[in-house]
Amino acid sequence: MDHFLYRNGILHAEDVPLLDIAAQVGTPFYVYSTATLLRHYTLFDEALEGTDHLVCYAMKAASNLAILKTLAEAGAGMDVVSEGEYRRARAAGVPGDRIVFSGVGKTAQEMRTALDGGIRQFNVESEPEMRMLSAVASEMGKTAPITIRINPDVDAKTHAKIATGKSENKFGIPISRAREVYGLAAYLPGLEVVGIDVHIGSQLTELAPFEAAYTKVAELTETLRADGHDIRRLDLGGGLGIPYTRSNEAPPLPMDYGALIKRTVGHLGCEIEIEPGRLIAGNAGIMVTGVIYVKSGEDRTFLIVDGAMNDLIRPAMYEAHHDIVPVVEPAPGLEPAVYDIVGPVCESGDTFARHRTMPPVSDGDLIAFRSAGAYGAVMASEYNTRALIPEVLVNGDQFAVIRRRPTFDEMLNRDTFPPWL
Repeated sequence: MDHFLYRNGILHAEDVPLLDIAAQVGTPFYVYSTATLLRHYTLFDEALEGTDHLVCYAMKAASNLAILKTLAEAGAGMDVVSEGEYRRARAAGVPGDRIVFSGVGKTAQEMRTALDGGIRQFNVESEPEMRMLSAVASEMGKTAPITIRINPDVDAKTHAKIATGKSENKFGIPISRAREVYGLAAYLPGLEVVGIDVHIGSQLTELAPFEAAYTKVAELTETLRADGHDIRRLDLGGGLGIPYTRSNEAPPLPMDYGALIKRTVGHLGCEIEIEPGRLIAGNAGIMVTGVIYVKSGEDRTFLIVDGAMNDLIRPAMYEAHHDIVPVVEPAPGLEPAVYDIVGPVCESGDTFARHRTMPPVSDGDLIAFRSAGAYGAVMASEYNTRALIPEVLVNGDQFAVIRRRPTFDEMLNRDTFPPWL
């Protein structure tokens, strides 16, 4: 569910007509719904009711400070994967003891920053990382709480580029070596083992892969406890998918996911952490873009819009689908049209949809890409020297620009000439 609905023929974000936002900030732009963000966070929190738990928002999905602060004030922790994300979380008011540091390539500098500012735990992904963290923590006179990310060799049945739990993926330590690696962690100074971490991928549309992974985690917990390790926290990752179409696609509900967690690991008495990102932010945001031209080709019609692959790269990178709808609701009885929807970037890959059937639109009309809140603005670039597009947050009948569009002068002034030019 989201809060982007037609009212009196105009698509609204909560109680704000999108035409009003477009008139103020121009197109293209991203707009997020506070009500949707909070509803989706609350669904996960309620799904784990009755357990000791923390929902850590995976902020790589959408990391604007206003989004982070909205979720933090509702009680969310944060899952970060870089020093920049850590600093964003702290700037949004998230205390260190609600921040989990994930990622396969943490640097010594990132470790120092988190240890100095406060951290709930590091999710360690390799023995070299563990040794470096031990050295950094010891040098600082601190103790680093850690979980070790286990690769359970489970097929998440998702896109190959976002699968993370198979043996061929770069993430985590093979579960077959877990006892050996936990033994090393117990031996190294400056580390405190607090639990186990697992994350098998993103945009999962069925629960079976989660069940296979969590069953292995439960068995490993018992084994490690028998070895003398105090396993008291299970970080179960994120990855639950969202419906990118308004058809019959129906990924599992957070309540069913929560029931699965309780069934597979609830008997262990561990604190549970989960790290949803896409399901919290995905359907909480849309991208609005304007039609520049409707162009007739040899055997197709192109809808050329002012948004481009640098603004929303998911279709080019993942062959991802987004429902695309007109901002002004079409009159009843209009015959649909078929378009290739493309941007102005000088690459054929700058294509959002091919042979898409939708209501007819004309030059100057606005269209909206649904389910664009996750991995949209955060993956944007300035390719072709195109400015990063504004982000807008709506709350009821109010809206505010939470990241403005930079000017060309601001973009150009970041470059400098070397002395010989």
